[in-house]
Amino acid sequence: MTYADTFTLIARQISACTGADFSVVYAQAVAGGDINAAFRLQGADRAYFVKLNQPALLPMFAAEQAGLQALAATQTLRIPQPITCGASTNHAFLVLEHIDWGRPSPAASRLLGEQLAQLHQQGHAYFGWHCDNTIGSTPQPNPAYMSWPRFWREQRLGHQLQLAYANGYRGRLHTLGEKLCAQLDVFFSGYQPSPSLVHGDLWGGNTAVDRHGRPVIFDPACYYGDRETDLAMTELFGGFDRDFYAAYQATWPLDQGFATRKILYNLYHILNHFNLFGGGYARQAENMLAGLLADIK
Repeated sequence: MTYADTFTLIARQISACTGADFSVVYAQAVAGGDINAAFRLQGADRAYFVKLNQPALLPMFAAEQAGLQALAATQTLRIPQPITCGASTNHAFLVLEHIDWGRPSPAASRLLGEQLAQLHQQGHAYFGWHCDNTIGSTPQPNPAYMSWPRFWREQRLGHQLQLAYANGYRGRLHTLGEKLCAQLDVFFSGYQPSPSLVHGDLWGGNTAVDRHGRPVIFDPACYYGDRETDLAMTELFGGFDRDFYAAYQATWPLDQGFATRKILYNLYHILNHFNLFGGGYARQAENMLAGLLADIK
């Protein structure tokens, strides 16, 4: 089945889901990240954003759709509305509302900080999620836990360390990782986070501003966890601006221990980048592990 055949199937599914006939006038390839092919499907009077990947990855798109729906239900931040997902012979697909982008501004950054803090106030009875999802293309397990340190040890750091071990990396990274996991509770002495709905993959490439100046977040890897995990990741790969952080702090101040725990939380993403891409991420992870272990002594 060609792209054209897949787009015809998608158009039929859009029509069925929206109750309004849709047919593709043209399809335009757009930036969609490192993992998926992405297109703008333009109809006579409206457009949609479509992600494509291998048919076997339909569960990845279904989990992303569930995350977007959960985020949208909070009525805090602007989220691309998920329309439908499915699979053709050659492609899994996820169809989202198409958003026309605008320019970043200090006002949009402040609003993003305020609304993210409001999102994080959406609590839950346990840590985890109702289904597993992915972080990038890496499986992200989300079983229910009552203990946050145990969840982070077993389902985040431990999971990534096991993947690295299975990939043949059994040196200093694995040794330091085991030591850190054994002493992880030290970082939560006097700090007991409650489960917050988190985006899960909140770096600068997963945020934008719409043409009305409203901040938008997308490409989530949602679960209920410590809100600090989202704030930590905003400091990776360039970070956000000071207006964002000031607005978040004014809405819901962070605990002082965040300065250390953010390294613990970002270690997960660096390990994931190592498992996905290799290269210098192993050394970066080792340095982070060594620094966290030094903080314990």
